[in-house]
Amino acid sequence: MDKIGIVLSGGGIRGIAHLGVLKAFMNAGIRFSHISGTSAGSIAGAFYAAGIDPEEGLNIFMKTKLLRFVRPSLGALGLVNIEHTAALLKEYFPGDRIEDLNIPLTIAATNFSEGSLIYFTKGPLIRAIQASSCIPGIFKPIMIDGQMYVDGGILNNFPVEPLLKDCDFIIGSSCNHLKSVDKITNITTLMGRAGIMSVNKDMEQKAKFCDVMIEPKGMGEISTFDMKKAETIYWLAYEETLKTIKSNEKLRELIQAKKARS
Repeated sequence: MDKIGIVLSGGGIRGIAHLGVLKAFMNAGIRFSHISGTSAGSIAGAFYAAGIDPEEGLNIFMKTKLLRFVRPSLGALGLVNIEHTAALLKEYFPGDRIEDLNIPLTIAATNFSEGSLIYFTKGPLIRAIQASSCIPGIFKPIMIDGQMYVDGGILNNFPVEPLLKDCDFIIGSSCNHLKSVDKITNITTLMGRAGIMSVNKDMEQKAKFCDVMIEPKGMGEISTFDMKKAETIYWLAYEETLKTIKSNEKLRELIQAKKARS
């Protein structure tokens, strides 16, 4: 069982959880042969696929305050222009080609012009990341070959499908778990919770394709852009993954098999 894939959900700043998940598996001796991600999951996946240690990925987010690189858009289609992240991302992805990464990476994005789901597996990496992370109404759509692209999470926030044909074992990482609540105090919270419930329903249906799911509890309550929670998110996910590794028989067998061959 050599081909181990991981699917990384979208979730804004909560996507830092994927870095904690990846680091815990790295420390346990598990290496991934394929990665598939949407939105924030595409960023975490790209860091890992490029050979950047997940903990360094966390440091990059904290050091650069990634959101400083998005600026107001002049048009009416979005509040900020995500294209200004290119200068920062170029520092970490100088080759800027998906097919040149150390590990095969699939990035899910939505072709907004045609209303279709697109999987990027080659071509410009930074442009694909920007497209996949481009939340409509917040970011101005990204143009690729004359077509508008926005967040992949609109049509697929948990892109497990590209892994099915290539992987013997699939791990899912979702960063949008919601706790039960007794009341909602404002419209922003109400709409945000409704949106997360929608993508979680899709994820629950696809989780059956995963051999193991990692889903830190209560992550969905954290605001999409709450950078102050970055380190907390990372370590919560890291600890949740360690607990899963200890308690999950499939993972223990996988790790033991890896050790036996090494």
